Parts: sequence; C-alpha cells; structure tokens
Amino acid sequence: QVRLVELGGGSVQAGGSLRLSCTVSGRTFSSLFMGWFRQPPEKDRDREFVGVINGGGRSTSYADSVKGRFTISRDNTKNTAYLQMNSLKGEDTGVYYCVADPNPHGLVYEAEYEYWGQGTQVTVSS
Repeated sequence: QVRLVELGGGSVQAGGSLRLSCTVSGRTFSSLFMGWFRQPPEKDRDREFVGVINGGGRSTSYADSVKGRFTISRDNTKNTAYLQMNSLKGEDTGVYYCVADPNPHGLVYEAEYEYWGQGTQVTVSS
C-alpha cells in the first residue's frame, strides 16, 4: 500500500516562508514524479496545480503563480519531497496536497496522479 505523509503546514504572515515535506512508503520513491496541488478556501475555486519534480530530481515545472517563489526538491535517500515556499502571499492560502505518480501524462491535471497525501493547511495572513 502506497502512503504519502505530509508535514509542515501552518500559519505565517505575508512575506514569510514555510517548507512542506512529503514522505512516501510502499513504492520505489525514485520511480515517482512528485507534485503538489492546493485547494483554495473559496468554494467556487478548483484545486490547482502548484508544481512537480521528476523522479531523478533534475526537472521541475511550476504554476506561473508560484514561479520564482516556490521550489520543489527531493531526497531519494529519504523517500521525501519538499515544497519550499518563500515570499508567501494571502492568495497562497489553502490546503496543500502532495501527489505522486510513476508516469503522469499531463503534469498539471490532478487526475493524472494516482497517489495523494492527506493534505496540510497553509494560512498566510496579511
């Protein structure tokens, strides 16, 4: 059974930083693309792609809204991926989900990811 466990959410003031981690068990970690999606608090907004990193850790892709502020990395010796979030804004508030899949064909589409973490709340206050 594949399990993704997220840590690191919390509350921070605008301009601050947070780092989320996602540890995977039950699957060869280096074979997985690791990504993050977020669910904004507004009910009429869909869950949105944040970013993704490939299995080897050399290729990343980010949503335009977080480019230059967020960084995804991974440590394949620890079966863990990270989302470093800097210069946080109020619009970054939401529940952040770690996702994983061995071969997502469309990186920005949540349906492409088979495995999901439980989600962790990030709240940015202005």
